[in-house]
Amino acid sequence: MKNKIIKNIKKIKKEIFSFNYKEYAKTNILFLTFVITSIINGLLLILLTVGGLSYIKFILYDLSIVLILGSFVYFIRPKKQILYIFFLSLLLTIICIVNSIYYTFYTSYASVSLLSTSLFVVDVGDAVIKNVLSIKDFTYLFAPITILFVHFSLRKRNYYIALEKKEKSKKMFTKTLIVGIVLLVISCVTMTSVEYGRLQKQWNREYLVMKFGIYFYQINDIVKSLEPRVNTLFGYDQALKEYKEFYAQKEVSPKNKYTNIFQGKNVIAIHAESIMTDVINKKFNDKEVSPNINRLAKEGIYFSNFYSQVSVGTSSDTEFTLATSILPVTNGTVFVNYWDRKYESMYQYFRDQNYYVASFHANTGAFWNRLVMHKNLGYNKLYSKSDYTIDETLGLGLSDKSFFTQSVPKLQDIAEKGNPFFATMIMLSNHTPFDMAKQYDDYTTTIKTTIINEEGKKEEVEWPYLEGKKLGNYYNSVHYADSAIGQFLTDLDNAGLLDNTVVILYGDHDARLPEKDYEIEKNYDITTGKLYDKTDSRYVEEDYYTYELNRKVPFIIWTKDKKYKKEVKAVAGMYDIMPTLGNMFGFTPKYNLGHDLFSKKDNIVVFPNGNWVTDKMYYNAQKDEYLLLKNSIVTSNEVTENKEYANKLLETSNNLILYDLIRKTTETTIK
Repeated sequence: MKNKIIKNIKKIKKEIFSFNYKEYAKTNILFLTFVITSIINGLLLILLTVGGLSYIKFILYDLSIVLILGSFVYFIRPKKQILYIFFLSLLLTIICIVNSIYYTFYTSYASVSLLSTSLFVVDVGDAVIKNVLSIKDFTYLFAPITILFVHFSLRKRNYYIALEKKEKSKKMFTKTLIVGIVLLVISCVTMTSVEYGRLQKQWNREYLVMKFGIYFYQINDIVKSLEPRVNTLFGYDQALKEYKEFYAQKEVSPKNKYTNIFQGKNVIAIHAESIMTDVINKKFNDKEVSPNINRLAKEGIYFSNFYSQVSVGTSSDTEFTLATSILPVTNGTVFVNYWDRKYESMYQYFRDQNYYVASFHANTGAFWNRLVMHKNLGYNKLYSKSDYTIDETLGLGLSDKSFFTQSVPKLQDIAEKGNPFFATMIMLSNHTPFDMAKQYDDYTTTIKTTIINEEGKKEEVEWPYLEGKKLGNYYNSVHYADSAIGQFLTDLDNAGLLDNTVVILYGDHDARLPEKDYEIEKNYDITTGKLYDKTDSRYVEEDYYTYELNRKVPFIIWTKDKKYKKEVKAVAGMYDIMPTLGNMFGFTPKYNLGHDLFSKKDNIVVFPNGNWVTDKMYYNAQKDEYLLLKNSIVTSNEVTENKEYANKLLETSNNLILYDLIRKTTETTIK
């Protein structure tokens, strides 16, 4: 057996070195065109999305996949090969286009497991066209177009007729396939343990595409997407073991001065669509962008260093993490792909205390599978689009002002039943592309200033600044949403619904605005109406870390009865809300991943892509590097411990959902 293997290896080696590459190139022009254009497309995808190359080895992975897939063309007669080649090129091109569009919107690459999620694009189609789709997304079409051009040129030269006499399909297939497999084996054998681990976990898709190429990543993603169907057969015992170990070692938050202070009070949670911390106290011409949110932040308990921790499920991810203190999955979305699991939800804890728990949203109940998932999370009722009169539309649907106005009587009906209530108000108007608010709000992001003109006299001027930019439209949209919140609070107060009530406001995720707009905002010279040049000492660069750290969203706890006037600057995340509210309302969750923010010191916020942030540093999992914050000093042990903890937390969160561990461990305990 051993001698036979050695003999075959020698034979393959001999064939490779004796191969007439010049002749091969002459007789395989169409195939080589397909290979080269496909590799260029994979390279373009990384350059046009991430913006640079950190690794070059991905070309080997992509090349091996392209050769293996393309090798089957040799079972087709030369005249007909164009059909297979063109189809394959079009398929790989579509993969690049889809991922290019997807990356612009989600800052991540697409997954087969998210095909069901793509159904929701129908409702945000206008946003995608206006805010996401660009010329670069069609650059990849050069590949199939080039193949057609080469094909017609070859056909004019009777290339295929001459080729049919020389063609040895079986031998060509074998040699091409062998080269592809050898390249793939070499690539996989030289893979490090860290690379292999990340390939298995798929937390950071950007890292995977940059390291392994788009085609290899997509095949690996297909395999990983099948995992939920076979998870009962493999890995359960190990997942259960790690899950039990994680929660056995998890620290229990001690009691503090906020313990049980709100027990029995009503809760109105405002799910503020795309509201970012960046808008707090921001002004244009001395007019605040968000005066009502600013007031809540000043009077209440304001967490100013708070992150949303969403994956590709955006708003639905926030709803899930807030309710369960568990992170979203990376292969799909919980609301769509894992709705049938058992979760420990804070809404169920409130119901155990005789609360009536309801959610309010003026979109269709089927969107993000809310009708099903809200019930699973413990809501008594979801008031959706069918419960509202669509009398004023803005952006994706009913305007926030009309939504809030129509919601107040519904809240009164609930309050009159006598039980305390928890109401989640999911806003809609401040949604990308943020260009509809001008219909209802005249807020402007121009700059009015006084300059000395050429004649040496003072002159009042108004520079366009951010007006017409996506960032400017966003601030205008936020101003409208803030006005709706202010009106809502006034209506609640007039209806007596703010008495004995805790108002919670949180931004569901960042607005995913273009970095170039932030550069304009930071580098605008109000004396000239022009931008600072990059060589100017006043120029401020918007780099990766600046952008990531700016993605904070507000989390505010406010009551009419008492003005706490407290700002919490420690880092915090969406998974910390459940244990924090649990401490304040008298329940202790068991399976939470976050912490009570009034007890936890040295908190860490872990993101689904593997990044994490503490008060001292921001870790970039893609590059395995970190940025120190506030001139902090950290030890290598500190970094290592945080990395290990983040990996365990992500593994536990993913396994808890994937293997339905809460249900299975609960059933085992009951038995």
